[in-house]
Amino acid sequence: MNLTSYLALAAILFCIGLYGVITKRNAVMVLFSIELMLNAVNINLVAFAKYGMVPNISGQVFTLFTIAIAAAEAAVGIAILLALYRNKGTAEADKYNSMKG
Repeated sequence: MNLTSYLALAAILFCIGLYGVITKRNAVMVLFSIELMLNAVNINLVAFAKYGMVPNISGQVFTLFTIAIAAAEAAVGIAILLALYRNKGTAEADKYNSMKG
């Protein structure tokens, strides 16, 4: 596989994630779509680290950081969604337009 294959795969994943963020109403699906977009970024980081002008390990290091950030984002996002679901009784993102009870 060459760099173009990795970039094409990452572009497809990013577009699917972007479509999910824009069109989905369910907040859990929006979080999953954001995770897809972050995975596309990780593929780009690793591909450019391997096939870049100066191949080195910095892409893998940045990928580990983004994986840790994505895990923290998922944990905090699910906790916020659970609290909102308990308060509002729905998981639809367009129903969360105010913070008052």
